[in-house]
Amino acid sequence: MDGNNIKDNITMKELPVSERPYEKCEQYGAGALSDAELLAVVIRTGGKGERATELATRVINSTPGRKIGGLFQMSINQLAEIRGIGRVKAIQLSCLAEITKRMMSPGLCAGQLLCTEPGKVAAYFIPKMKFLEYEQVRLLILNGRNALEREIVISNGSFNSAVASPREIFYNALKYKAVSVIVLHNHPSGDPSPSREDILLTKRLADTGGMVGIPLLDHIITGDNRYVSMKESGYGL
Repeated sequence: MDGNNIKDNITMKELPVSERPYEKCEQYGAGALSDAELLAVVIRTGGKGERATELATRVINSTPGRKIGGLFQMSINQLAEIRGIGRVKAIQLSCLAEITKRMMSPGLCAGQLLCTEPGKVAAYFIPKMKFLEYEQVRLLILNGRNALEREIVISNGSFNSAVASPREIFYNALKYKAVSVIVLHNHPSGDPSPSREDILLTKRLADTGGMVGIPLLDHIITGDNRYVSMKESGYGL
């Protein structure tokens, strides 16, 4: 080999000072960094003959929508398949996405979220559900103060459908001694407008809740920083 061969891994220290995300962050603040530079700080090293910022750019271009927010939708296995990432970096990126999601939601213990205002319930769950690529149905178990005691994922479905039967919902409601319940599900399209099936399901759940003595307080549909409360909208409640 000649003396001009490229090292297998190019680290941050080998970049010109003006291109090092660490130094740029220290001088101008994290807000001055591009998405690729922010991700490069986490990745730290590139692949063979590749800078960390170049690898970070490839990662972003491999996500749904080719945006850094697409990391929320990628599994560890999907990340590990990107050339230059591997298992360790994939786990680091997955943990970064989870940390971000948790920072977007209030850190509440059981009983602290009072579910009397649909907007507050939606604000708590939208960060947890907005990046899902499929519909997910969650059941909220409430106590006598309408405070959240437990949340249960009832089903995961396709892009535009998730099955939630009144039987399964109220089986869990009885099992965990709910005084009342709220049902949530997301629309991956980002538009929380209820479908005909959503309206019919709400009516069925309300009727079943009335029969077993565990009222359905609301059915909330979440989207991209938006929500629809079936109670506020007058659909079957």
